[in-house]
Amino acid sequence: MASHRRPKQPSRTRVTVLSTAAAAAVVFSANAANAAPSEKPNKDEVKTKVDKLYQEAEQATEKLDGAKEKQQKLQKDINSLQDNVARGQDELNQLREGLGSMASAQYRTGGIDPSVALFLSSNPDDFLDKASAMDQLSAHQVEMLKKVQAKQRSLAQQRAEASSKLKDLAGTRAELAKKKQEVQSKLGSAQKLLNSLTAQEKAALTSQDQERATRANKRVDLGTTKAASGRAAAAFAAAESVIGAPYVYTHAGPSSFDCSGLTSWAYAQADVTIPRTSQAQANAGTRIYSQSDLKIGDLVIFYGDQHHVGLYAGDGRVLHAPHTGAFVRFESMANMPFQFGVRI
Repeated sequence: MASHRRPKQPSRTRVTVLSTAAAAAVVFSANAANAAPSEKPNKDEVKTKVDKLYQEAEQATEKLDGAKEKQQKLQKDINSLQDNVARGQDELNQLREGLGSMASAQYRTGGIDPSVALFLSSNPDDFLDKASAMDQLSAHQVEMLKKVQAKQRSLAQQRAEASSKLKDLAGTRAELAKKKQEVQSKLGSAQKLLNSLTAQEKAALTSQDQERATRANKRVDLGTTKAASGRAAAAFAAAESVIGAPYVYTHAGPSSFDCSGLTSWAYAQADVTIPRTSQAQANAGTRIYSQSDLKIGDLVIFYGDQHHVGLYAGDGRVLHAPHTGAFVRFESMANMPFQFGVRI
């Protein structure tokens, strides 16, 4: 006989889950249908984003410059220490040979124990304490032994210092690689945005940038405009001589520059050494907080983190290396947030 069982009703929990899923699907479909398709950024939006990326790239560039300068100094220090250690080792060997000869002569005359001669060549520190107690050394031998001890200690200290600097150098090289990758990433992102523009839009942006520079692009007559000093005038004249040179990150002349590369190179032409990075240059002289007190050739520092620097050019203008894709040029200081000037 056939069974007449009633069909099993779905549980309340299962009905609730299905209802919720169905509702979510309806909402998702509605949102998807109403969502506007992603729009390509317009020229002005691209410019804003590219300018921000250029600023971030320059921030990273200044840190890269600092790491590069640190690497060069560390390598120079290490080379000097290693040369000193090599020379010191030669001197130590000569001192030990002198002590050994004296010990051998003394031993042949029966005046020194064989074990004392061994101490002389192997462990001067330990020997000095023992030999002094035995009263078996002349004043001259004691003096020579003290020189050996001092040389050994100096060499040990220099070797430890060189080892520490080598570790620091390895860390600096890693930092260099990281900062270089960061700069390249920012510049790559900026280029990708620029590539999204049409040829006409790119031309409009270039024209806009050139127009902004042209408004301030007149040379300064130092015969009528006062420079901060003779060296400031010489530095400014050097920077003027490379107007049109391209901005290239980490470059400090003579044919391409980043911002602090230009200012450090310009002052070097005036036989004045200033630090390599904009942040360090901000502390290289006397600060001037009022723009009205600035004079030709003063350093001018921009942005809160001091990542950009140029040379004051008079009439509220700066002579600087602006950013990737641009060239050394005059520009109105009003285009950037001025922090203070620095008189070298």
